[in-house]
Amino acid sequence: MATLNPYLGFKDNAREALEFYHSALGGELSIMAFGDMGEAMPAPPGEENLVMHGQLTLEDGLVLMAADTPSGMEHVPATSGVTVAMTGGPEDLDRLRSAFEALSQGGTPGMPLEKAPWGDYFGQFTDRFGISWMFDIGTE
Repeated sequence: MATLNPYLGFKDNAREALEFYHSALGGELSIMAFGDMGEAMPAPPGEENLVMHGQLTLEDGLVLMAADTPSGMEHVPATSGVTVAMTGGPEDLDRLRSAFEALSQGGTPGMPLEKAPWGDYFGQFTDRFGISWMFDIGTE
């Protein structure tokens, strides 16, 4: 089965972001640093602890991935046109409301998570790492 997962790029704080997402969402976090590659792929001096690949896998199979940008590559920050969306149905309301509250801590408010005119619960914010999040929770 194919999957489609967000892969977030950071300048040098992917580890901090992944640990924050892990504390907010739970799941299993795995991080491979550039320095873990050894001689097969030597890390630039001082960049051994940057994240080459990080993956947060939630209990229900949702996956969020992230990496840092080493000095030999151009860092392209997230833009307002890129959003991580978390969606679900009525059975997910408590879980996603909790995730919204935890992930938005220290971020920039957008729209509070509340009942929208179309009947779903909807909310948006930009987290403290500059990543835009959107939540939509169906009520039927």
